[in-house]
Amino acid sequence: MPVPYHAPHTAVLIGRFQPFHLGHLALLHQALQTAEQVVVVLGSAFQARSPKNPFTWQERATLIRSSLPAADAARVHCVPVRDYYDEPRWVQAVMAAVHTQVPPGARVALVGHFKDDSSNYLARFPGWELLSLPRQGDFDGTPTRELYWNLANLPHDALWAQLAPLLPAPVAEWLRDWQTSADYTALRAEWRMLSGYHAAWASAPYPPVFVTVDGLLLCHSHVLLIQRGHAPGLGLWALPGGFVEPRDTLWQSCLRELEEETALPLNTDTLQTALQGVEVFDHPDRSLRGRTITHVFVFHVPGTQLPPVQGGDDAATARWVPLGDLPGLETQMFEDHFHVLRRCLARFGTAGLPVALP
Repeated sequence: MPVPYHAPHTAVLIGRFQPFHLGHLALLHQALQTAEQVVVVLGSAFQARSPKNPFTWQERATLIRSSLPAADAARVHCVPVRDYYDEPRWVQAVMAAVHTQVPPGARVALVGHFKDDSSNYLARFPGWELLSLPRQGDFDGTPTRELYWNLANLPHDALWAQLAPLLPAPVAEWLRDWQTSADYTALRAEWRMLSGYHAAWASAPYPPVFVTVDGLLLCHSHVLLIQRGHAPGLGLWALPGGFVEPRDTLWQSCLRELEEETALPLNTDTLQTALQGVEVFDHPDRSLRGRTITHVFVFHVPGTQLPPVQGGDDAATARWVPLGDLPGLETQMFEDHFHVLRRCLARFGTAGLPVALP
């Protein structure tokens, strides 16, 4: 006699949903048919707005619920998970976030579609039943986003004739309104700049790999940050740094960037003494500019007097920021620089004391 199938208590749907399109909605409907409740994991949460991640996790949660009937929306719980650029840690964070919404011992099923290598994360949750579903229509977030940025300068009606069939009606309505916002204008300009950047390298025989340096300076429980004066990331907070010049070593490039962007009045010998180590950050998706590998030089500057700094070159502002203020700046940090700070502070701490960021 066949054993009856018992539906899982919770179905989990993981994605960035930038934006939430009809393919996502079809998967969500499947998940709602499978389980008593659905937990939607909103990836890339707490990131600053960018052309790849234009919408906050709160906005995405609202758009998802607004695309459902009220009874179904009441069965959906949205949880944010930040990017860690470290898959094991990210898997732990996803499971922890999901289990805040699941009773102890309840069965959990992961709902998804194996699209390409970017879907391999679906196999990283061995304790959850995997419900692999076929592709739900011809929908894809990346071309939908690129169409929305309208770099082809299509007339409004022509643009929406292409976009509207890809989106739930409430999402399309919200995106039309958001097109009039200052954030849309800024991110569209940034994507235009980045697209030109990519086009300049399109004829290279291999995709380029860029090498950069950053300086992480700690002094008297403060960290030195700059506010970017140009796109990409105009107005966002970052570590001082930049590309390695053809005739510079990594060390020389770091010293040059610190001088140009912060006017830091410390000589080479002082910085050499203050150097604690170098961390490399090489995740393939850490920068929209392309594959960018950075070398972060970590310094502990002694004393209780913060050296004077002043923004220059690509930096609109340079400022010593109290370490306690960093969590509040997470959504205003450029690319993966909050993650860079988290990892470096965990390893090197400040004055020998480890500092933990979320």
